[in-house]
Amino acid sequence: MPPDDAPPRSPATLPALLAVFLQMGMVSFGGGLSGWMHREIVERRRWMGEERFLAALALGQVLPGPNSVNLALQIGLQLRGGIGAVAAGIGLLGPPFLVILVLALLYQRYGAVGPVSTALAGVAAAGIGLTCSMGIRAARRMRGVAPFAVAAVVFVAVGVLKWPMIPVVLAVIPASVALAWRAQQRERRGHGG
Repeated sequence: MPPDDAPPRSPATLPALLAVFLQMGMVSFGGGLSGWMHREIVERRRWMGEERFLAALALGQVLPGPNSVNLALQIGLQLRGGIGAVAAGIGLLGPPFLVILVLALLYQRYGAVGPVSTALAGVAAAGIGLTCSMGIRAARRMRGVAPFAVAAVVFVAVGVLKWPMIPVVLAVIPASVALAWRAQQRERRGHGG
């Protein structure tokens, strides 16, 4: 994994940004886009560092709307401003929208056919795997017990108890911010600052 300050392999021009998100939008299906975005934006192209990407991911997850779209817009905004957000959004959603319409029509007609159903289940499993991979990457950056406790509370409340995510996240934000502030204060004292 390159360090956060590693130079980009190529500039994040608007055409390059559009092309990357167009590619992701055209071939992704069933989720897992955050893991793919991480690989393309952080690891392969080095357009963003790990910390910036994870901050954009966290923000994209608490904003209303699909997480992958929120993340794409955040990346585009950070890399090229408002026009970058537009390029990322168009790349991710534009032409793939047409493909989805065609697939929906085909699924309506042939979705119950055995091989088609099996193939779709496999694609969904791959998407779940990519999403889990991104969660593991984020967990590796967490230090101490407190962040895991906050994550566990959110997981139980949303995943097990089926409470709505936005109120749960809004409820744990103050505790999360307080714990992060306390950890930062401890770190500063430990470094003599």
